[in-house]
Amino acid sequence: MEVINTFMTWIFKNRIGQIEKFKNNPLEIQREILFRLIHTAKDTEFGKKYHFRQISSYKDFNQWVPVHDYEGIMPYIQQTMKGQQNVIWPTSIHWFSKSSGTTSSRSKFIPVSPESLEDCHFKGGKDMLSLYVNHYPETKLFTGKSLSIGGSLQTNPLDVNKNSFSGDISAVIMRNLPKWAQLARTPGLDIALMSEWEEKIEKMARETIKENVTSLTGVPTWTLVLIKKVLEITQSSNILDVWPNLEVFFHGAVAFGPYRELFRNLIPSDGMHYMETYNASEGFFGIQDQKNSEELLLMLDYGIFYEFIPLDQHGDHEEKIIPLDQVETGKNYALLISTNAGLWRYKIGDTVKFTSTRPYRFKISGRTKHFINAFGEELIVENAENAIANTCKMTGTSISNFTAGPVYFGENQNQGTHEWVIEFIEMPADTDAFTRILDDELRKLNSDYDAKRYRDMVLKLPIVHFASQGLFEKWLKSKGKLGGQNKVPRLANNRDYLDEITKLL
Repeated sequence: MEVINTFMTWIFKNRIGQIEKFKNNPLEIQREILFRLIHTAKDTEFGKKYHFRQISSYKDFNQWVPVHDYEGIMPYIQQTMKGQQNVIWPTSIHWFSKSSGTTSSRSKFIPVSPESLEDCHFKGGKDMLSLYVNHYPETKLFTGKSLSIGGSLQTNPLDVNKNSFSGDISAVIMRNLPKWAQLARTPGLDIALMSEWEEKIEKMARETIKENVTSLTGVPTWTLVLIKKVLEITQSSNILDVWPNLEVFFHGAVAFGPYRELFRNLIPSDGMHYMETYNASEGFFGIQDQKNSEELLLMLDYGIFYEFIPLDQHGDHEEKIIPLDQVETGKNYALLISTNAGLWRYKIGDTVKFTSTRPYRFKISGRTKHFINAFGEELIVENAENAIANTCKMTGTSISNFTAGPVYFGENQNQGTHEWVIEFIEMPADTDAFTRILDDELRKLNSDYDAKRYRDMVLKLPIVHFASQGLFEKWLKSKGKLGGQNKVPRLANNRDYLDEITKLL
């Protein structure tokens, strides 16, 4: 295994030169990507409709090709799902990533072309390993296996085309991995792609206990569930008793801050590393390229052309759309992408904030639809997650999930507030103190929230429900959304989620 480890480490190190190339020439690379996409799709139905053959500049592209949300591009996707090809992309598309992002009743089905699999999702996974082995050249990563928690697959939900499949992006990727990559992971696909999550976690735990696991890949929430199941079965005090050579957790999908201390308790090793990725159904966008950093490097050569909408103009009748060279650090932007799977000027619903433009590094700041602004407080997910993480650290507690929304003015009151439901792994000793500290942290992080909290004139102290473990899992299960890419919405500007969840308290 040492020989294989040495060889694989050398292989992955060789990609660093290409990463440096797009870091040093970001605008040139992005221009090449845009015109390659346009040229490739010029004879598709979409390309003909929007005159791709006549586009000769970014100005033309910006002027002629409309911006799409999911509802706008859905008819093209549905045509493709029914078996029609050359609609939005010239190569045949048979895979669709099922994405809800939250727990809304309507699922999104995102096309996954052969190019997006190979040149985006697979490439992102390789670059993740490349950056890791360059940070840690003495790694023994390839002497063992990667434990990856994937979703599940289904046949085409339209039931009119048996030659296409849908599922969580993790499951789509896993099902299409080359043989060498399949050999390097655990558990087998028969377990990894199961749809019944309670049975799946049990079988995953029992199967992987026998393996030499050196890395974990997945969403923090479900990874914790699996780790706890392994500890329960083995009666071990920490996971290193089971997997002594475990050295890295590649994580994504939700902010890691609230979970960091919990992982450190379960994996008590200074040699354990954590590396964040931003791999969504629509594409692989970012990788943490620096040690001990919360910033992600924008991956610019994956067949994705990026544009941005300043968040304060998002949803306006005439939104201002800017390319990469016009973004500024410290500002929130809604992300707009055109991809090698046929998504054209597509709003994915995520917001980002750039921390650097040389190279382009950023943080995920939230969702365009996940915020609370019922009283002008403009509370975004980034504020909430950082406040929760700080509060947990200060109170010696740990959580597994949370959500929050507004409590509106009533007939006999002129103040509103925010209502939180927080699921704890370790409950605070003083719940009143936890609530006050959380409020203080929110005020420090968000000046608009702080202004509305002044002397309780607009917003009162938050209402916090202290829930024990299992609440959110129970709610997700009731919605038929247990597992996979489904996540609890952190914030909502209405009470739809809150009213459902608080009924289960």
